[in-house]
Amino acid sequence: MENNPRLFELYPALTEVAAETRATALAQAQILAVPAGTLLFDERQPCQGFPFMLAGAVRVLKSAPNGRELPLYRVLPGETCIITASCLLGHADYNARGVAEGATELVFLPRPQFDLLLASPPFRDFVFSLFAERIAELMQLVEEVAFRKLDQRLAALLLGKGRTLHITHQQLADELGSVREMVTRLLKGFAEQGLVALGREQVEILDAAGLRRVAAE
Repeated sequence: MENNPRLFELYPALTEVAAETRATALAQAQILAVPAGTLLFDERQPCQGFPFMLAGAVRVLKSAPNGRELPLYRVLPGETCIITASCLLGHADYNARGVAEGATELVFLPRPQFDLLLASPPFRDFVFSLFAERIAELMQLVEEVAFRKLDQRLAALLLGKGRTLHITHQQLADELGSVREMVTRLLKGFAEQGLVALGREQVEILDAAGLRRVAAE
C-alpha cells in the first residue's frame, strides 16, 4: 500500500504520519473494488474498519420505518465517512446505510490500524476537520428538511444540475428524501407554469429565474 501514489495524493495527511507508523498500519489495508449499487454497510451492522476512497462515490442514507430514505451525504475520493469514523470512535454499530454510486474503489483499513493512525496528530486533525465540515452540511440538511417546503427544495435541486437533467423522478425523490408521487406532482406543476419541460427520464429547465423565485419563497 505504500506504493499506491493515488492514496497519498488524495490523503496527504498520511504523508505527515511517521513512516514506521504509517507502514505498520497500511500493511494490513486492503484495496476493494465494488460495482454500482453495492451495499457497503447497513444499519445495526458492526463497523469493521475505515475506508479511504480512491474512485467513485458512496451515498450515505438514513432509512425510515415506512421505507423512505433520506440522503445524508456523499463520500468522494479524498473524503471520509464521518458515520464510519464515529462508529469506530464510539465502538457503536452503524445507524445508516452506505451504497456505492457507480464503480467504486477504496482502501479498507481495519479498526486496530485506524486506531494506530489516529494516535498521530496529523491524521487525527484530518479526521476531525472533516467531521466539522460534515456536521455543517448535515445541519444545513436538517434546516432544509425542517424549514423549507418540498417545492422550494426541488427547485433548488433542479437549478444545481444544469439546464437539462437526465434523471428519473424517483432519483430526484431519493435526493430529496421524499416519494416519487410528490415529486411528479410538483414537476407537473412546474411544467404547467412554464418553468420546465418534462420528457422521459429528462427535465429541461425553461425558466431558471422562475425556479429561483420558487426556491427563494
